[in-house]
Amino acid sequence: MKPFVLVLFALLALLQYRLWFGENSLTEYFTLKDRISHQQSGNAELLERNEVLKEEIQDLKSGTEALEERARNELGLIEQGETFFRVVGNDSRSIRSSEQSQDNQ
Repeated sequence: MKPFVLVLFALLALLQYRLWFGENSLTEYFTLKDRISHQQSGNAELLERNEVLKEEIQDLKSGTEALEERARNELGLIEQGETFFRVVGNDSRSIRSSEQSQDNQ
């Protein structure tokens, strides 16, 4: 009876080793599960991006307003008869340097 128990114990140890450290082990399972969840979240982000791009393409194909807006923003185009004004704000560094020069006087 004792050799039978030893064989069963050895078999159990072998199966436990395969479960924890062998091919398709629990550590590999959890690693793959984590990689799958990361991949799925990346896929979801890409799907959202694709939807935004599809909407933008549809908007550009269907109307001239989006095309005109894009030309104005990205290319700086203006319509005939329009006057372009560039508003230049005060730079905070130049204000500080002028305040410092006034303090030094």
